[in-house]
This record gives sequence, C-alpha cells and structure tokens, in this order.
Amino acid sequence: MSDPETKSRAGGDVSPMAEVKSALSGFMSDLKGFKGEIELKLQQQEERMTMLDRKTHITARPALAAAADADAPHQKAFDAYLRSGDDDGLRGLELEGKAMSSSVASDGGYLVDPQTADTIKSVLEATASIRAIANVVNVEATSFDVLIDHTDVGAGWATETASTSETGTPSIDRITIPLHELSALPKASQRLLDDSAFDIEGWLAGRIADKFARAEAAAFVGGDGIDKPTGILTHSTVDNDAWTWGNIGYVPTGVDGDFNGGEAIIDLVYALGAQYRANGTFVMNSKTAGAVRKLKDNDGRFLWSDGLAAGEPARLLGYPVLIAEDMPDMATDAYAVAFGDFEAGYTVAERPDLRVLRDPFSAKPHVLFYATKRVGGDVSDFAAIKLLKFATA
Repeated sequence: MSDPETKSRAGGDVSPMAEVKSALSGFMSDLKGFKGEIELKLQQQEERMTMLDRKTHITARPALAAAADADAPHQKAFDAYLRSGDDDGLRGLELEGKAMSSSVASDGGYLVDPQTADTIKSVLEATASIRAIANVVNVEATSFDVLIDHTDVGAGWATETASTSETGTPSIDRITIPLHELSALPKASQRLLDDSAFDIEGWLAGRIADKFARAEAAAFVGGDGIDKPTGILTHSTVDNDAWTWGNIGYVPTGVDGDFNGGEAIIDLVYALGAQYRANGTFVMNSKTAGAVRKLKDNDGRFLWSDGLAAGEPARLLGYPVLIAEDMPDMATDAYAVAFGDFEAGYTVAERPDLRVLRDPFSAKPHVLFYATKRVGGDVSDFAAIKLLKFATA
C-alpha cells in the first residue's frame, strides 16, 4: 500500500497536522490581540489614577494651608510679644483646638503658640521619666480624682428554683491628685531678640522643656507632695509579705547595699500580681543598671538583654527597663529598683495650657520669660508597684 499522507497531498486534501498548525497559529494571533487590548486598558487606567491623584493633592492643599493658617495669627502675635512685648495682637485672640480656647490675661502671661506647645509636650513624653510609662491625663480643674475599686463584687452559684442570696458590695477608694504650678525662668538679651534670624520660639521651647522635664522627673520619683507631685518613693513601704493598701510593698535583696545574685530580682517580679505583671517595667538609674547587667542565672546566662532594634528599651528577665536617673543609687536600705505596671500604678494629671509672661525689667539688659504650667502626680494603685530594698530585711 502507498503512504496515506502522500495520497492526501496528491488529492489536495489537508492533513490533520496542517489543521493543528493552522489552528495554533490563529490562537496565537488572537492571544496577541487580546494581550494588546489588556495593556492598553491598563495604561488608560493608570493615567486616570494619576490624574485623580493630582486632583486630590490639589484639593487637599487649600485644606492643609487653611489648617496651618489657623495657627498663624497666634504664632505671629506671640513672636511679636516675645521680641518686643507688643501684646496687642494677643489680646482677645481665640484659639481653636489644642485644648486652648483663648489667651490668658496679660498679668498672668499668654498661652504659647500651638507649635511651641507641641514641641515641649513631645520632649516631655520622650524624656526618661516616670511620665513615659505612667497614665497621663489632661484636666481643666485644680485636681484630679482617681476612683479605685480594690475589692471584688461578691458572686455565687444560683439554681433554677432556689432564691439568690445577697452578695458583698465593693469598697471604693478615692485618690485626689492636686495640680501644682511648675515654672521656668529663661532669659535672653534684648539684642538677641532684635535679631530676626534668631528662632525665639524654638529657643524658648527648648529651655522650657529641659527645665520642666528635669523637675518633673525628680518629683515623680521623690517628690514630697508639698507644692509638687508625690513621688513613688515618698509613700510608706512594708515588706511585701505584710503588704496592705496605702503602702508600697518591697522585696529585700538579702544583702546590705548589694545584690545576692539574681534571685532577688526574680522574687521582685513575682511579688507583683499576675494582672499587673504583663505590663511590667523596671525602673532604675544608670549605676544600678551597670550592676544589674553583670548578673547571671545558674546556667551562666545574663539576665539583661539589649533591645533588638534601635529605640527599643533594654530588657531584664524579658521586661523593659526605664533608666531614670532620679532613682537612688545602690546603698544600704535604698530602694534602687522599682518594678510594676506604672500605667495602672501612677497617674500624671496636667492642664494642657502653657503660659509665658515677658519681664523686661527685673534683669536688665536681659529679658526674662516666666513660663508656667500646672501638673500633679501620685500613686493611683498601690498594688501595681513593687520595690527592691537593698537590705537583709
């Protein structure tokens, strides 16, 4: 027999192979056309999105400019007041937002402009102070009340038919935190103020923030509560085994003025209730931290570990460490280490406004700037903070 493919060629018939090639060629051609249409539609869509994005930015610019212009009158008037004492622009000027409604009378100073206030606030929050881990609230009154419910509401099991007996009621304590006036008194020469290149607002914000931060940090640790906040170390302390409300419990290290290995730190951690331990933070100064870094467990591993990323605090037994230089050094009977949930245990109450009074007379040829704010602080939950006492008992 002769070859079938040869007969097909001779008779003019199309072979199956040729049909497949023809169909495949048509499919590839259609695919290229479809691909081209998709690319064209994607390009058109991208152009539409770009135009829409431009319109959004153009529309948003006036709103942003309006927001910036809202603070501009006060900032300009405040600058004139700082440089020359001209307070005409500040009299009766109303401020919107920033928790400030209007300027203060000239005899008590004027509210600083919002940008300067934000700068000071950010510096205070970033400073190594109890404020960084405490509960901070803004108030408009002269004091702030904290209501503490440190007992449980009674409960019992009920059945379908039996009567329900009366359960115990909770006991609520009220802690009042008064606000005290914190002041700073930087000065500058009139010649320096006359120099338009001198950033008076930035300089003033830096000097005020530095003074306020250092004064606050010291008061939150050891303040006696007289015209200043009450510090965590001012309250009476008792051995944690005999702890009662109104006192701060402590754990002894077992050695006068030193550690007895790392066991005391472990005891300190577990002296704190489990409900507070999850948000616990160690507080100590640099000298104490240098000694703690050398402590090891029984397997020779350091208890201290540095932060894994830039800006992260160091950790001790897995808990963050705040270096507060106002904490006492290691010494006999010193409470050099604190551990607790400070967001629950310590409350900072402050008024959001900051006032500045210009005094060109008291220190000629310099100009004094009397800056004041009101702030208070106190322990708000005595069960949330524990101390490490460097003593045998």
